[in-house]
Amino acid sequence: MRFLFDVPQSFWPLLTGLVTLAVTLVASGHAILYKRDSRAAVAWVGLIWLAPIIGTILYVLLGINRMRRRVAGLRGDESAHVAALDEFSCSVSELKAVLKRDHRHLVEMAQLGSSLTRLNLMRGNSVEPLFDGDQAYPAMIEAIDRAERSVSLAVYIFENDSVGVLFLGAFARAVKRGVEIRVLVDAVGVRYSMPPVTGRLRRIGVRTALFMSGVLTWRTPYLNLRNHRKILVVDGALGFTGGINIRACHLLAEQPAHPTRDTHFRVTGPVVQQLQATFVEDWHFTTGERLSGEKWFPAVQQWNGSVPARVIPDGPDQDMDKMSMAFQGALAVAQHSVRIVTPYFLPDRSLIAALNTCALRGVTVDIVLPQRNNLKLVAWASMAQMWQVLEWGCNVWLSAPPFDHSKVMVVDNMLCLIGSSNWDPRSLRLNFELGVECYSEELASRLEQRIEQQMVGAHQLTLEEADGRPLSIKLRDGIARLAAPYL
Repeated sequence: MRFLFDVPQSFWPLLTGLVTLAVTLVASGHAILYKRDSRAAVAWVGLIWLAPIIGTILYVLLGINRMRRRVAGLRGDESAHVAALDEFSCSVSELKAVLKRDHRHLVEMAQLGSSLTRLNLMRGNSVEPLFDGDQAYPAMIEAIDRAERSVSLAVYIFENDSVGVLFLGAFARAVKRGVEIRVLVDAVGVRYSMPPVTGRLRRIGVRTALFMSGVLTWRTPYLNLRNHRKILVVDGALGFTGGINIRACHLLAEQPAHPTRDTHFRVTGPVVQQLQATFVEDWHFTTGERLSGEKWFPAVQQWNGSVPARVIPDGPDQDMDKMSMAFQGALAVAQHSVRIVTPYFLPDRSLIAALNTCALRGVTVDIVLPQRNNLKLVAWASMAQMWQVLEWGCNVWLSAPPFDHSKVMVVDNMLCLIGSSNWDPRSLRLNFELGVECYSEELASRLEQRIEQQMVGAHQLTLEEADGRPLSIKLRDGIARLAAPYL
């Protein structure tokens, strides 16, 4: 009998070794087959083999894009909702005809946008910048108060604070008028204030859902696969999008403890239904409910706006890398000037090369970043690679407080890329984002004025200054940069 017990014990180390080897082979094979970046594949395979159990667990938790597999078959295509808008489409030849001679080279960007998104560039839109919560929140609440049929809101952070109460009041009044409302809040972003605002939303009759609420939804600014989009659509005809969340720190007139500047946009015209289509697909993915019909997609009337525009959905699913390629395309077509405002600047090698190539062609490239960042790890990692753009002639400006959360790119005083995307791996590879491609001298001029105001009081970072940091600071920043793919 003792022999029967001794046999399994003697084979246990061999069995453990075989299982570990099998799991290691499967995990490393998966990394080799599915990692787009060869450097990432090498890093993961090395970790998996050097730390067989821990490396495999980390790869399963952090290295596999489950979102793309989960979305497959569940999330549709925005173009399916906007087929009726073909009469408002603006072809490349039409765009070329309305652009001045100095701007006609930008039609190449329009061609890229069509190929990237499979969405038409729409004519007849108006796009108005709203600076900070002081301008954005009153306009958004007024729009909700005028709603007659439907309101759809997608936002990353919806805090249960004084600004959140203003929106709750507007929603409550709309519900009493019989307006149908859908609110989609990211499951991490909703926890930036406790208790979450979702309970109050549901109590006043607002249909509310949390995006990706089933996986690791504790509060942290470094969690992956979040819905970072900001979309508000009223009656399918009036839209708001940009970078602003719903939280009191954006109301600068109230002198909050942590004031945060931002740029949002009020949008009218056919492109609003592209915003709505993106919301509808996110809502269906989260809840299973399909929103359709006149209440959500009313018949579009003739619009007299002058801005050709198109939505660019981006995310770790079928929309992977669209904003990154849009940024690279804009840099490639630029002939005179590029101005970028972003709170988080951690571009990958392809974007760094695009920025440097643009500067080397004689284009003035200005990158405006906050002098004091709200995420220290991001600021440190950003500084570690700043020399890579400074050495080839890009200008880096560090704007004075308050912290600026805006996400804006203006090319040749005409092309504007606006929305929710930062210039970092989290936005460009790990989160769901939304951009809008616009062609307008008036919009570009207003954004340029805002950027120039920031640059007046900003500090221009030099290559000598970046290289002259103490060794201890360089080591700190370099260690932070190692985590750049997840910051």
